[in-house]
Amino acid sequence: HKQTYAELCKKYGRSENTLRKYFDSLRESGMIVGFSFVGIPVNIVFDGTFFGRNYGILVFRANGKNIYWEEIGSESVASIARALSVLDAICVGGYKSFTVDGRRGIIKLLKVRYPGVPIQHCQRHQQDTIRRYTTNNPKTDCGCAIKALSNDIVRSLPKEFEIRLIVLKLIFDDFLKERNEKNQFIHRRLRSAFRSLKTGIPYLFTTRFYPHLNIPNTTNSCEGSFSHWKTKICLHRGISHERRSQMINFILSQYPPHFFADKPH
Repeated sequence: HKQTYAELCKKYGRSENTLRKYFDSLRESGMIVGFSFVGIPVNIVFDGTFFGRNYGILVFRANGKNIYWEEIGSESVASIARALSVLDAICVGGYKSFTVDGRRGIIKLLKVRYPGVPIQHCQRHQQDTIRRYTTNNPKTDCGCAIKALSNDIVRSLPKEFEIRLIVLKLIFDDFLKERNEKNQFIHRRLRSAFRSLKTGIPYLFTTRFYPHLNIPNTTNSCEGSFSHWKTKICLHRGISHERRSQMINFILSQYPPHFFADKPH
């Protein structure tokens, strides 16, 4: 069932007030207590998920486990920098890599803060970005070509992918430069798709350059866990903000490690 207070009252023969007291006594923190990587560099995957416009959870994972999370109002660079300060105290052995959603501000922050640590732009996020620009069913040859190219990211070699992008840009250069009567570019979304791939290339194939580090090429580890625990939490839409926070902390800290185990990429 949905494990609401009403259902639990019938199951355990307790009043709602009693059950609320039991629930309120669960005070988990936003990290795995006593959990640390001492002297062992780790691959970090992190991403955020939102329940509304101004409330979300930023989750950091390593070796298939949630190791730190916190509430955020927006997935800003400042909030991630603050969370990284806490993460540094957990991962005292340092980092082998970071796998992120690919936003430039986050990548810039990681490059400055952890120089020399490889950064992988999530290939799935890149494909989703191109899909938003081209739609699932592009109507132009240019749109079809750039979407097909993005679909091949996982299978492509870095240099091969870069050459294919350059060739496509040359083929459709005149098409992309078309303007309307107001002298505005007609195909602005397609131009944005090309620009997104061009700026993403330096970080899209990090796994290819560091095969010995076993760097995850997507943030699917986070995305997969989000769908599981958000389903549980959203069943209780009337819950207060404080109790929702308690529920999130409890779920992320108590689920067995294999529940959110990383899938092969």
